[in-house]
Amino acid sequence: MTWADKLDEMRTSLRSLNQAAPEMSKGFGALSKAAKTGTALDKKTLELIALAIAVADRCEPCIAFHTEALVKCGATREEISDMLSMCVQMGGGPSLMYAAKTLACYDELAAA
Repeated sequence: MTWADKLDEMRTSLRSLNQAAPEMSKGFGALSKAAKTGTALDKKTLELIALAIAVADRCEPCIAFHTEALVKCGATREEISDMLSMCVQMGGGPSLMYAAKTLACYDELAAA
């Protein structure tokens, strides 16, 4: 399954959850919007932080969503690689495995 397929599948699942729990969905949406409208950090930096946390927490759907956002922000492979190096330095072996997945996700989504 490609990363694009994983994104589509997750979006379908999220739509179902959002319909089942609309108030939770609105609350999470408001939190997400507020977190992404920082004044000191630009959007790309905020997304790099989010992706680093996704790698550390080993959340594949989060990796896909935040990698997609970084591709749209114009993040380079080198920027992603630098961030992934810090993830591995801080998280050891488990982060190394998810760093490799993240770079594969970036390569696929950036090529699309």
